[in-house]
Amino acid sequence: MQLHSRRFDFSVRNLKLTIAYDGADFSGWQVQPDAPTIQAALATAIGRITGEKVLPQGSGRTDAGVHALAQVATFQTESTIPPANLVVALNDTLPASVRILSAEEVADDFHPRKSARAKTYRYRIFREAICPPFLARYVWHYPYPLNESAMAQAAPLIEGEHDFTSFAAVDPERGKDQENISNVRTIFSSRWRRDDFELIYEVRGSGFLHHMVRNLVGTFLLVGKGTLAAGDITRILAAKNRSAAGATAPAAGLYLLTVEY
Repeated sequence: MQLHSRRFDFSVRNLKLTIAYDGADFSGWQVQPDAPTIQAALATAIGRITGEKVLPQGSGRTDAGVHALAQVATFQTESTIPPANLVVALNDTLPASVRILSAEEVADDFHPRKSARAKTYRYRIFREAICPPFLARYVWHYPYPLNESAMAQAAPLIEGEHDFTSFAAVDPERGKDQENISNVRTIFSSRWRRDDFELIYEVRGSGFLHHMVRNLVGTFLLVGKGTLAAGDITRILAAKNRSAAGATAPAAGLYLLTVEY
């Protein structure tokens, strides 16, 4: 089933990119003065290839140190370069830590954030005593005792539609009107699982607030430590108060896994 009809005006194309990146050496997605970001690297590469000044729009703003397996971005261009050729040219221009997986033309009304129906994030915790040095940039090394079964019991308690204010950091991009913006989101699935030496959390939802996944992980960790009971997650949700939840987990273990349209 085709979700977006083709346009009939080919003078300006709306191109959708699917992007994977190692976020360890970047200050997040969004352009910042005097800091390396994914958006800036992509804009520079597109400019070199097409001669156009564009600012690609992403499906979300991953934070400094956060990785992506399939971030989605769009930009408009008058260039006639075929999408497949553009993938090759961009990957020749971008740093090796950023790869364009695919490019395709989409309808004018397609927006990577507003058109998204669901996103999935993954968080990786390495549980062994010694973390391999080549893995350290991509996991949270936590070798201390945890009741992983209790964490698994707590995770599904956030499923459904809830106000996630307790798990939302103040978002500087929202400005002064944050109290007037809804923090209600729908979580379709929330699960912890073991994969060899790693404890992995995956959460799929309609959308996510600033630092929400990392704040959830930090709170579930308190359940694993015995500081909280699994049932306390429901109480923390109802509190609608950031101070009721746990600390923010490190960025290194977080990945934007998929964006669904």
